[in-house]
Amino acid sequence: MTTTYDPFIPADGTDQRRYDGRRRAEERDPWGAEPQYQQYQQFQHYQQPWPTVAVDPEPAPERSRGRVKPVLAGLVAVLVGVAAWQAYRIESMNTDNAAMHSVLAAEKDRTDRLEKQLAGVFDPEAVSSRVLPSVFRVRAGEFTGTAWSVGRKAAGNQSNLLTNYHVVAEVWTGGGRSVTLERGSTKINATIVKVSKGKDLALLRANQAIAGLPTATAQVKPGQQVVVVGAPLGLDDTVTTGVISAYRPDDPDGPTIQFDAPINPGNSGGPVVNANNQVVGLATAKAKDAEGIGLAIPVKTACATFDVC
Repeated sequence: MTTTYDPFIPADGTDQRRYDGRRRAEERDPWGAEPQYQQYQQFQHYQQPWPTVAVDPEPAPERSRGRVKPVLAGLVAVLVGVAAWQAYRIESMNTDNAAMHSVLAAEKDRTDRLEKQLAGVFDPEAVSSRVLPSVFRVRAGEFTGTAWSVGRKAAGNQSNLLTNYHVVAEVWTGGGRSVTLERGSTKINATIVKVSKGKDLALLRANQAIAGLPTATAQVKPGQQVVVVGAPLGLDDTVTTGVISAYRPDDPDGPTIQFDAPINPGNSGGPVVNANNQVVGLATAKAKDAEGIGLAIPVKTACATFDVC
């Protein structure tokens, strides 16, 4: 049924009758229903409650849970990515460290090789400057030769010096023991302590500290470069250079070193020094009527004879 009832009726009811009459005239129930009943039905229809909409009480939590899951998944993905990046960086650092270690090891090997090569470089000037302060001209009576300070076994302010026996033989056989060490204007008194006629060696001792020269322990080899320091013909602080020509362990006079550095009378007893500033022998003699054949007593023989090295 179509409802035309207007609820907005004036409060004083002045138009109520006119309005009701028109409604009854215009809206006749085709089934013969009484107007009062029809009006009542219309009023009841109007008074029915408005339809309500059911509301789900928990939609928001459902939507919240739905949003939380993607966020957690994203955070997990980020953390996994960060962990992977850190692992990559650590691996890269380990690789870089290994490479750097290899480079440093290679450089160290190269440096060691260069040091060994430099150690083998022969520098006569450097050798001479190191050796000369320990070498003196020996004046024994009317004879002169060369002596040099050895080792560190001398007591107190004393020094041990080595030379040839034939340099001091005149004084020794004459019963004397005193000799003089000379270098430029310096003069030092020394005493003949021991001699070995068979090995042509003599040990002197000076009451003054003189830097001792180190002695070589390795056996000499042909071709090694050497410096010979002495006082040939009385000329102190004289230096000549050459090489080891040969090592003769079975020589009748005992093991002998042959070298080609020039020597002359007065060089006897002087040190033959290698590139490492180590004494390898004592110059003793030279071949007559020949050039470049000098002979030396191995320093090992002198050290074993007097136990002063």
